[in-house]
Amino acid sequence: MKTKIIWSCLVVFLLVAMLFASCTTSSTTPTTTQTPTKTSTGTSVVTPSTTTKSTTAPAVTTQSTTASGNWWDKLGKPTYGGVMVVRNNADIVNFDQYGPKLPSCISMFEDRLFVDNWTLDPAVFSYKINWRPSDYVKGQLAESWEFTDLSTLVVHLRKGIHWQNLPPANGREVVAGDIVYHYQRSFNLGSGMTPSPYQTSNTIFLNCQTVAATDNYTVVFKWKIANPEVIMENITSIGDSNSIECPEAVKLWGDLSDWHHVVGSGPFILKDVVSGASVTLARNPTYSFYDERYPQNQLPYVDSVKLLIITDNNTALAGLRTGKIDITDGLTWPQAQTLMKTNSELLHVAVPSATGYCLDPRNDVKPFSDIRVRKAMQMAIDLPTIASTYYGGTTDSAPLALTSYYATGWGLPYNSWPQDLKDEYAYNSTKAKQLLSDAGYPTGFKTNIVADNTGDLDLLQIVKSYYDKIGITMDITLLDRSSWISAVQTQMKFDQMAYKGGGSMLGLSYEPNVQFQRFLSTYSGNYIRVNDPVYDAYYPKMLAASSVDQMKQLLKDLNLYVAQQHYVIGLFEPTYFNFYQPWLNGYSGQNNSMAGSSGQLLMIGFYTARFWINSDLKKSMGY
Repeated sequence: MKTKIIWSCLVVFLLVAMLFASCTTSSTTPTTTQTPTKTSTGTSVVTPSTTTKSTTAPAVTTQSTTASGNWWDKLGKPTYGGVMVVRNNADIVNFDQYGPKLPSCISMFEDRLFVDNWTLDPAVFSYKINWRPSDYVKGQLAESWEFTDLSTLVVHLRKGIHWQNLPPANGREVVAGDIVYHYQRSFNLGSGMTPSPYQTSNTIFLNCQTVAATDNYTVVFKWKIANPEVIMENITSIGDSNSIECPEAVKLWGDLSDWHHVVGSGPFILKDVVSGASVTLARNPTYSFYDERYPQNQLPYVDSVKLLIITDNNTALAGLRTGKIDITDGLTWPQAQTLMKTNSELLHVAVPSATGYCLDPRNDVKPFSDIRVRKAMQMAIDLPTIASTYYGGTTDSAPLALTSYYATGWGLPYNSWPQDLKDEYAYNSTKAKQLLSDAGYPTGFKTNIVADNTGDLDLLQIVKSYYDKIGITMDITLLDRSSWISAVQTQMKFDQMAYKGGGSMLGLSYEPNVQFQRFLSTYSGNYIRVNDPVYDAYYPKMLAASSVDQMKQLLKDLNLYVAQQHYVIGLFEPTYFNFYQPWLNGYSGQNNSMAGSSGQLLMIGFYTARFWINSDLKKSMGY
């Protein structure tokens, strides 16, 4: 008992030390201004946000008033001030989208052309999956846009948007040339610039021919493909590749890998980075955008955001229980169940996993090059029992398909699979042993798996126990998230299997065009080395699709084919639970607004600028 008490005290002490280490404060002055609404016209139906540039204002903290009848009235009135503390489960090491796609917080200090619709009722679309259909995106830097033909996207920028008042930009206006510079730098679109080696190998932007500015506020993208659906999926993607960096900063420093060199137009300014411990950002006092729900309120609301790097879930939960952390996400059902019992004052929301969990065997090496072995490994796992016991019935027991079942209207739901295919995913240890024997492994075999330690390791142990029953001995090697990405995805230095904590091979809720790339033989993310000409043939068909209905049918057919080929051993697309303090207001479970389960903070800047801290409530609760 004494040991537990001492350990609990030590955890709290470490959290307090991390919270106040490298802490910076900012003096911010919210302003109030009324902004007009403009509606675009063209091939795409567009509803831009109603924001404008900031102006100097007296140093007061304002509270908005709300119009009656809006769905968000129940969330309360936003207030200014306070520090928001967010847990991230992986070190933030990348501050330049030109670099490797390691954990980053780029959206905290850089804006994008397109963002989520903050005024959209979550009952219509909740933004809990990675993909944002084009009907549910709004312009940020973009004011309006249209397709002048099926291959040409014209984007009209907002006027009066400014870079942060930091050298070398010194608060100048964001113009079309900045957008052109970003896309030419990342993708070498007709500019002769050196393209990013981390972007060009796995993006649809390889099909973009040119990007050019016709004036200070108009950007024209010309594509090789005549598919507006695919084009919009990529230009609105929530990935960091669409965040816009400051050209002067890149030209001065060469790149933005050093966080001291970062200048953006975003809501927060980087103030301090302590490797492996924290990232601190202060409110940008001259931020150009206003709350779409309360147009008189300049964003952001909080004075600063502290991102605490806490890889251990128990440590993060201790911080949540003691009020040192405002939010953490990606908790499994057993973790959530315990927290509901011990800390009933905490709020929580159920969120589907961004992707499913699966075991990823190299398809180019024995024994996994034999489909009979992969089928046996699938049939050896009792998915319904795990779903009802380990997940407490909170997760669907259906085996994974390529496309997430939460991407309504796309993919192929399990209940539409033919019965013989369903049988190949049903628990049958006797049949699994027979398949192994037929493949030349009558007593099983020994293998190993490289696991990302941010993943659900308890689930992996359960799977291991099932494999023991059919003679497969699976040794587990744990790597931290950054090391796993480097070893598995970047260098492809693993010889048997891999296991990832988010962003896996199945249950994809990414943009449909990205799903078609998943097992392409030429795709850098195909780290299990699938080389299947039949699969490869789907990709050019998708690019040539002339309608959304055609794309949906192709993706449905591809889902069926992937399930038949058993490239990976599918587990679950689990329901996770995000827990947060009652004083963190405005949050309703938006995916990629916070991090923890995936390590990436893809749209955290957009949302932390719109969330607020109820300081009075926090104080009344003793914090």
